[in-house]
Amino acid sequence: MKAKINLLYQTLLLSFLIIFITSNSKLMAEGPEPGSVKIKKCQDFKVTGDGSSSAWNNTEWLTVAQQGKGPAIYSTRVKVLYSENGIYFLFNCEDKKLTATLMGDFLDLFNEDVVEVFLWPDESFPVYFEYEVSPLNYELPIIIPNYNGKFFGWKPWHYEGERLTQHATSSIGGQKTSGATVTGWMAEFFIPYKLLVPLNKVPPVSGTKWRANMYRIDYDNDTIYFAWQKIDKGFHEYNHFGTFIFE
Repeated sequence: MKAKINLLYQTLLLSFLIIFITSNSKLMAEGPEPGSVKIKKCQDFKVTGDGSSSAWNNTEWLTVAQQGKGPAIYSTRVKVLYSENGIYFLFNCEDKKLTATLMGDFLDLFNEDVVEVFLWPDESFPVYFEYEVSPLNYELPIIIPNYNGKFFGWKPWHYEGERLTQHATSSIGGQKTSGATVTGWMAEFFIPYKLLVPLNKVPPVSGTKWRANMYRIDYDNDTIYFAWQKIDKGFHEYNHFGTFIFE
């Protein structure tokens, strides 16, 4: 009788171990949950606008997909890295024409060709950071309070020194000038954590999760919108943001 009990116990224990190992192996194979991406850590490097730093070789491209119906016109890809001091982005945008005439920072860059990043570190508070850069390398960094769809942007105060972003752009197959014929353009930028103060969960550590989304708008002919995580009506739908998981 005792032998039968021991055999039953061993069988149950073995079954439990098999289920545990299988479940964990499946989770490891599947990777992050849908709508999320693991952000790899790096040493700080110089932003050049063309992604020439070797640091970018250590992470993969993410697709920023065209929104709405109809055939895809252009491809848009982005890479993301983070360091002890800030977070890096590299956009690669197929294009035919640089629709960009605005010559200054803090202008309505979203009315012309642009790439954008929205960072929402703390889901308990509907305030997030928005960053835009045009093909001509003009920027728009703002904090957005968004209460039930009512939102507006606030410019950073004492935007200087270690609070400044680093940003650069480059054109592909043509000149980096307004209206130029090209085959694409790139934008590379670094957002220092000190610019995000006093948002919570900044700086991130290993295991930290931020909600985020990444976008592009192109104005060659009809206005075309692109998003990493699908949107319904607009870029400020923060409940549709994906998740950055910092390694």
